[in-house]
Amino acid sequence: AGSFSDADALKGVTEGKGLFLVDLTQAEKTALYLEIIEGTHAGMLRQGVKPDFVVVYIGPTVNFLTRAPSDELDMEFGEVLGRIQKSVKALHGLGVRQEVCAIATKVFGVDNATLAPELKIVGDGFISLIGYQTQGYKLVPIY
Repeated sequence: AGSFSDADALKGVTEGKGLFLVDLTQAEKTALYLEIIEGTHAGMLRQGVKPDFVVVYIGPTVNFLTRAPSDELDMEFGEVLGRIQKSVKALHGLGVRQEVCAIATKVFGVDNATLAPELKIVGDGFISLIGYQTQGYKLVPIY
C-alpha cells in the first residue's frame, strides 16, 4: 500500500488472528480476494505482526476450488481458476489454514476428491466459524 502504514490499528499487536469467510459467486472476485489475503499476510509481517490466518470457503465458492472443473466452467474461467489454485498453494505455503465446507461441496456437486490437497474438508463451515471466533480469531467476511 505504498508508504501508508497501519500503525494505529496495530499498536501493541504482536499477532493477528484473522478468520476469512469466503462466500463468493464469481471466479474473478475469488481469485482477487485470495491474492489480497496473500498481500494482507505480507503486510502484517512487514509491520512486525505475526499473521495467524484461517480461510473458510462456503457456498458457491467451492465450485472454483476443484482441480477438475466442468468443461463449461473451465472454458469460461480457465485462467482465473489457475490463479485460484496458485493462491491456494501460496497461502498454504505461508501457513494459512484453509477449510472447505462439506455441506457446500455436497450442495454444489463438487467432488471432495478433486479439491487441492492444501484444502481441508470440514463437516460444517459455520461450525468452523463459531469455533475459531471462540478461540479469538477475528472474522473478515468476504462475499
